[in-house]
Amino acid sequence: MTYISAVIPVFNEEESLPELHRQFTKVCNDHNYEYEIVFVDDGSTDSTWRCILDLQASDSSVKGIRFRRNFGKAAALNAGFQQANGDFVFTLDADLQDDPEEIPHFLEKLEQDNLDVISGWKKRRHDPWHKVGPSRIFNRMVSKLTKVQLHDHNCGFKCYRRDVLLEVQLYGELHRFVPVLAAARGFKVGEIIVNHRKRQFGKSKYGVRRIVKGFLDLLTVYMLTGFGYRPQHLLGTMGLLCFGASGCITLGLIAAWIADRMGDLPPSFHLHERAIFYFALFGVVIGIQLVMTGFLAELITKNTAKDAEIYAVSETVGISSEQKDT
Repeated sequence: MTYISAVIPVFNEEESLPELHRQFTKVCNDHNYEYEIVFVDDGSTDSTWRCILDLQASDSSVKGIRFRRNFGKAAALNAGFQQANGDFVFTLDADLQDDPEEIPHFLEKLEQDNLDVISGWKKRRHDPWHKVGPSRIFNRMVSKLTKVQLHDHNCGFKCYRRDVLLEVQLYGELHRFVPVLAAARGFKVGEIIVNHRKRQFGKSKYGVRRIVKGFLDLLTVYMLTGFGYRPQHLLGTMGLLCFGASGCITLGLIAAWIADRMGDLPPSFHLHERAIFYFALFGVVIGIQLVMTGFLAELITKNTAKDAEIYAVSETVGISSEQKDT
């Protein structure tokens, strides 16, 4: 029997949770899936946690985690992943825009194409233009920089083999980059077109701050996947280029100074009057510092353990004490 887990971050979604639970369990029962649902309450201010408690009381397959405050979607997913026991782990939003009926299609494509990660592609979106436009630009930039060709990196509806989540650590806003981080570890990534539904309850949390954070995190992921384990490749290259260019300029100026004093005429070329000479010396020093910083970064990367969790859990439901300690 196929065992699936659903990790669902929630923030003020009291109206949608009962219907989401009904739809998800219906799909699992219709296809004879063994399942569990891990709801992570990311600091909701409404009755979301009360709703999770009610769902857990009626369905033992429901688990709940409640944060003391809003720590962000990445932290919520990370907490949920630690409690997910399924062979396949799904992530989806709690606003009912992701259709649970797509779950069998995910699993079918996962097995057919021998993939480790499948990301949903909301080809036809029911979102306002000010959300769709920046998202499309962002997706193209991510695909260009990371070489992971997906149409919709932002889609929260994804499916992972359990092994993937054991190797990916999330923080900040990196939840949308899990396929990129997984691909950097050698996992196979694909995508599938999914049905995107109109929002029925609540309002979107999308805003300008999220756009800015997304672009900054894109740079972070680019650095992590490209140079995370070998920072000297970046810092050392920059240092050598800076040292080489500045050194050539310095040597050229010194050669000009010597040549000026080898003639019979009074010297007219004075290094202390040339601002570029000081800039070149500064560049040489910066180049050396970049190379040395690269060495230090290599040592830190080699000896640093994984970061501790960046969230605090106030209470849990449906989770044993052994699971909480893991």
